[in-house]
Amino acid sequence: MKLIADNFRITKKSIRDALKACDPKPIQELVKQCVEKGAVAIDVNTGPLGKFPEKGMAFFIEAVESVTGLPLLIDTSNPAAMKAGLEIAKNRVIINGFSLESHKLEKILPLAAAYNADIIGFLLYSDSRVPKDEAQRFEIALELFERAETAGVSKERIIIDPIVPPLAWEDGIVQARAVLNVIRTLPDLLGFPVRTIAGLSNLTTGAGDKKKKRLMEQSYLAMLAASGLDYVIMDILSRETVNTARASGILAREDLFSWGMVSG
Repeated sequence: MKLIADNFRITKKSIRDALKACDPKPIQELVKQCVEKGAVAIDVNTGPLGKFPEKGMAFFIEAVESVTGLPLLIDTSNPAAMKAGLEIAKNRVIINGFSLESHKLEKILPLAAAYNADIIGFLLYSDSRVPKDEAQRFEIALELFERAETAGVSKERIIIDPIVPPLAWEDGIVQARAVLNVIRTLPDLLGFPVRTIAGLSNLTTGAGDKKKKRLMEQSYLAMLAASGLDYVIMDILSRETVNTARASGILAREDLFSWGMVSG
């Protein structure tokens, strides 16, 4: 289970201020911290970027790439911003992402074919609704792969995000278990290897108690690893959560064990 940093978010004041002042230093410092903590990729969550999406995206990509050669997940729903990022990026890029929403099928998905990039596929209905159970998620996954093939994107390019639900939802805990089953059984259902990715912070959306939040995230991480998840987008600066992810990966994937493999 590979760890992707989700610490770069436009919702952070420091990131917004850096963009406004055209000052790359806060971004560079944040990214260097993420690299030092062992991230294998950086999720560059820029949001739609308002009136000047191309300029804003160029600034962010250049700032991040000035301090790391790690792959970048370009995380925006704005097609103009996405295209600008793909054009300027020198590092490997993953498009984050598309769903059955019409504007994403028409504007975002074709960019994966045009730029020969991997792309994350969200298991969401065309109106952005989250499916209620495993069967609905399987149906959406099948349609996503069909749509991708039609757009000239090979199935090997798709990384499925089954959408981790907030536990605060009425059926949140039931859906959280459904996500685990989808991750576990999707390759058998489709008949070929399927890479999967999950955003861990979704699980505790709305939680106020940080200690309880971390406990639930760490517990779910172990379950995600056991289900065979390939990538988790998470707070790479949380030492305890990172150690949990790595220990869970050892138990889920390794055949031989030594205590030297365990982070303290």
